[in-house]
Amino acid sequence: MNDFAARLKKEILKGLPGTDVQWQMASSDRFVKNFPRIPGKDVRIAAVLILLYPDSESVHTVLMQRPDYNGVHGGQISFPGGKEEPGDENVIQTALREAYEETGLDPVKLDVIGTLTPLFIPVSNMIVTPVIGWLNEKPSFNHKPEEVLFLIDVDLKKLLDPSIVKLKPFEIRGEMLEVKYFDYDTNTIWGATAMILHELLIIIRRGGIFLPE
Repeated sequence: MNDFAARLKKEILKGLPGTDVQWQMASSDRFVKNFPRIPGKDVRIAAVLILLYPDSESVHTVLMQRPDYNGVHGGQISFPGGKEEPGDENVIQTALREAYEETGLDPVKLDVIGTLTPLFIPVSNMIVTPVIGWLNEKPSFNHKPEEVLFLIDVDLKKLLDPSIVKLKPFEIRGEMLEVKYFDYDTNTIWGATAMILHELLIIIRRGGIFLPE
């Protein structure tokens, strides 16, 4: 595990920013005011993998563009991940299994750094745990076209630039809303993915992890 990963792990152990910080990047003010944050007893368990790896003197992660299907998350940009299955021992295994199924990522050499704050997504009735994993080199991917249209290589240093956080009108379930998003190389990263990324970026800023010690 390199210096960045070790420092990030140490910073996570100091405590997570939490749900309120995640909701700073919620899609719109309407969502902040009207969406419940506490799941019911019938909530479904899910996990996503925030895969981190060194590349071009920075640290990168990978996102994926989902196909446009008839569902609440169709066509969205997201982390690899999905619902818990009966054979999964925990959310970490769920995240690694889903990442393998969707991107072909071999988890054998991956170090799990930790997890971020579980995020309740009311529209799909899921509580999603972000699992952070580290690889010492950029991995080779072999994504499934039926599940993933393409993968997006994302430089975390670019995400730390506040100018890429923008607002634009967006139609969500028949209603036009002003949506907050990351404008990353013409890709619109919004919703739960943006909220999860925001918590990670807050931790990185808090610890000055990209700065020399």
